[in-house]
Amino acid sequence: MGKIILPAKAKLFIGVIAINSISFSDLKDILTSNWGEIDLESEVFKFDKTNYYENEMGKDLIKKFFSFKKLIERENLPEIKLKTNQIEKEFKINKNKEGRDINLDPGYITLSSVVLATTKDYRHRIYHSKGIYLENTLYYDSKKKSYTEWDWTYPDYRQDNYKEFFNRMREIYHNQLKYGEEFNIVD
Repeated sequence: MGKIILPAKAKLFIGVIAINSISFSDLKDILTSNWGEIDLESEVFKFDKTNYYENEMGKDLIKKFFSFKKLIERENLPEIKLKTNQIEKEFKINKNKEGRDINLDPGYITLSSVVLATTKDYRHRIYHSKGIYLENTLYYDSKKKSYTEWDWTYPDYRQDNYKEFFNRMREIYHNQLKYGEEFNIVD
């Protein structure tokens, strides 16, 4: 009989798809008030691998990732997704405009995976709770020393610049597991 071992806490991140006129500083204040200190943020990427959000949000969308210092219990991701959905509804630059100005995609990394929370079911997603499914979006390939994609991975998550961000985040996470959550890498 296998021995049950609880998993280590995971490292929370939130991907933000946004209209290009957004002020990330206002959004960062909201995110940190909910999930604490941001320990890593990506550059701003063009979100141009799909037009999925174009009807609702417009053209020329951008994307940015934020990683949080405080580690989370993996089972808390559905509650985090529900909270990000609420923030999406409330965060409006132009109150008269229809649709969203931001799309928040929370997820977490482990040493082996990048996992996203979603409200949409599909054959490669596992139901968790509260209407939220989980998707293993990238896996860590120890030979390549990098996260890599599955057949179902979103086109933007296949980009090297995204993987570089997650690899950097993984390095911080690995050190937090090794030396304690307060560990901080100095560049």
